[in-house]
Amino acid sequence: MWASWIPVLCLGICLLLPPEPVGSEGAVPIAITCSTRGLDIRKEKADVLCPGGCPLEEFSVFGHIVYASVSSICGAAVHRGVIGNSGGPVRIYSLPGRENYSSVVANGIQSQTLSRWSASFTVTKGKSGTQEATGQAVSTAHPATGKRLKKTPEKKTGNKDCKADIAFLIDGSFNIGQRRFNLQKNFVGKVALMLGIGTEGPHVGLVQASEHPKIEFYLKNFTSAKDVLFAIKEVGFRGGNSNTGKALKHTAQKFFTADTGARKGIPKVVVVFIDGWPSDDIEEAGIVAREFGVNVFIVSVAKPIPEELGMVQDVAFVDKAVCRNNGFFSYHMPNWFGTTKYVKPLVQKLCTHEQMMCSKTCYNSVNIAFLIDGSSSVGESNFRLMLEFVSNIAKTFEISDIGAKIAAVQFTYDQRTEFSFTDYSTKENVLAVIRNIRYMSGGTATGDAISFTVRNVFGPMRDSPNKNFLVIVTDGQSYDDVRGPAAAAHDAAK
Repeated sequence: MWASWIPVLCLGICLLLPPEPVGSEGAVPIAITCSTRGLDIRKEKADVLCPGGCPLEEFSVFGHIVYASVSSICGAAVHRGVIGNSGGPVRIYSLPGRENYSSVVANGIQSQTLSRWSASFTVTKGKSGTQEATGQAVSTAHPATGKRLKKTPEKKTGNKDCKADIAFLIDGSFNIGQRRFNLQKNFVGKVALMLGIGTEGPHVGLVQASEHPKIEFYLKNFTSAKDVLFAIKEVGFRGGNSNTGKALKHTAQKFFTADTGARKGIPKVVVVFIDGWPSDDIEEAGIVAREFGVNVFIVSVAKPIPEELGMVQDVAFVDKAVCRNNGFFSYHMPNWFGTTKYVKPLVQKLCTHEQMMCSKTCYNSVNIAFLIDGSSSVGESNFRLMLEFVSNIAKTFEISDIGAKIAAVQFTYDQRTEFSFTDYSTKENVLAVIRNIRYMSGGTATGDAISFTVRNVFGPMRDSPNKNFLVIVTDGQSYDDVRGPAAAAHDAAK
């Protein structure tokens, strides 16, 4: 027993550490590796010896002064300034878990934030043991007791054929309850394990939906399956209403940023777990997600019973939340028991990137101008067929202020802008205007019409992030040169 506790650190956070027990000066430090974590040392206090030459960029450190126990001990020691990159003795003290671990840059290491962890530790300068004093190197592959450590080499690169940034949005409402919540976490852990998480493969994070959404950990926090499984296990049940729509919006807007670990050119995916039904509007949330370039997968479990259907805002919420109602983006499990057989099919979907059509690539990230031939050779009835053709194309796009934009120009020898990209921001309005376009009749000057459209319709959209497309709908040969204006339009689009 220690006789008392004495404060040894007080820099914004005061820590009470136990005094040294009598006779500890000669203790031999335990040899550890660069990646040994605080949770791997199951003692209230221990002396360890960090090896030299650990790559700073590979350290996983969460917090400052007080570190989450999932952090690398040697990384925390370098971050704290206790040792340098040449290694050395470190003393580690176990501490209780806490709600928030801050992110601080120190000594060449950027520590990361973490919302919650069940155990913590801090580090101080260690005591030099006999082995260090004699200059003998301590193997990091064997503990000081001489017992051989059984180590399984970890594939740090991950599954390169399944590159995706994935947010698991789990149900933490009273609908699911504590018991099923734990079964849900177990299923998510199995999915994460089979994905093949790694630096070159999938990265995952976790968000809990309840009364208010909470991001439990980001994409950048963990890049190995082992650490992700630990983090999932530590997530606590929140309760409240199942405001899945609110949580999905929050995830789409806040989760996938460069600062939180989202990678350029990698599909963004939210896997939404719903036990029963959502308490709010999930259709609108699905639209917002698509506008932010996020693919939404809905995993529904235990559909509402007949007595509960009156509480559901929209029985068809699954079909309306996904971008394509073709069965690819939705997945149903009858209950949370015996779910192992559902893991592989879901993983296969998440790794089928060629079907990720909800991301901001085509359906909602384009400016399309339709150049419609209104010459006399077309005729009124064929002109109406052309308008119907244009309408059918426009229907397939997600038209909004920040999504796809549609414009239309009718041409003969003259040109008339029917509507520009900024005139209408809803699909309904665009389709209504297309139906009411009046037939002009006249000659055919397609080349002049191309130049007019590039200058007057695409010109004001020069700074738009969307890609530009010009679709020409015509029935025959032009009276003027088309090749030159078409080449100029290509050059203007570069």
